[in-house]
Amino acid sequence: QVQLVESGGGLVQPGGSLRLSCAASGFTVSSHAMKWYRQAPGKEREWVASISTVGGITGYRDSVKGRFTISKDNDKNTMYLQMNSLKPEDTAVYYCYAPRFGSWGQGTQVTVSS
Repeated sequence: QVQLVESGGGLVQPGGSLRLSCAASGFTVSSHAMKWYRQAPGKEREWVASISTVGGITGYRDSVKGRFTISKDNDKNTMYLQMNSLKPEDTAVYYCYAPRFGSWGQGTQVTVSS
């Protein structure tokens, strides 16, 4: 059974940092591409970042390039999203997604506010 569990969200001031985790079970993250999405109140869910399998090729939406970093830890079977220089417009619920299985995590709230 494929399961994704996010953690690491919280309240942070503008300019601060957070690291989100997505712990996977039922499959190995090293063998599959994975993605982060986010959904702000009243808005549609949007893609944030992706990481491939072999080579760990990454991609980011323009608004987070240079601030966010997606990565995997194969030993822990976990995907991460390091978020630096956070802005109020980054406030959203963040979800991890495994496209191969069509599986979503439950989401973790990130709030950027002074």
